[in-house]
Amino acid sequence: MTGLVLWLIAAVLLGIGELLTPGLFFLGPVAVAAVGAAIAAGVGGGIVLQLIVFIAVSIASLAFLRPIARRHVHMPELMRTGTAALVGKKAVVLQRVDANGGLVRIGGEDWSARAFFEEQTLEPGQRVEVAKIEGATALVFE
Repeated sequence: MTGLVLWLIAAVLLGIGELLTPGLFFLGPVAVAAVGAAIAAGVGGGIVLQLIVFIAVSIASLAFLRPIARRHVHMPELMRTGTAALVGKKAVVLQRVDANGGLVRIGGEDWSARAFFEEQTLEPGQRVEVAKIEGATALVFE
């Protein structure tokens, strides 16, 4: 019975650890494995069986659950809104863009811009990509 309690405590602690480290999704699958080992202990399995179940379920849950969870953490481009939706978009340079400033057109709107790489100078007519939005300024690169 102590094995069951220890595995359940481990599962709870791993679950709390997962909540405190958002985005990694590593401790959650291991917490699932600890629950599996607790079940093995609850049905009377020895420590060797508990460890085998823990290792097998850890590997399986990390291999299958983690990729699914990581895909859902990253927001798809279609779901982004506001200035976040502009990152990665193509733009056209309207006025020379360098480290000090310039002007670009992004999707029909004119934006103040700066070169993302300070040493880069972008001339009117050039097609560029938006790397980042800082306030009302687009940081662009070729």
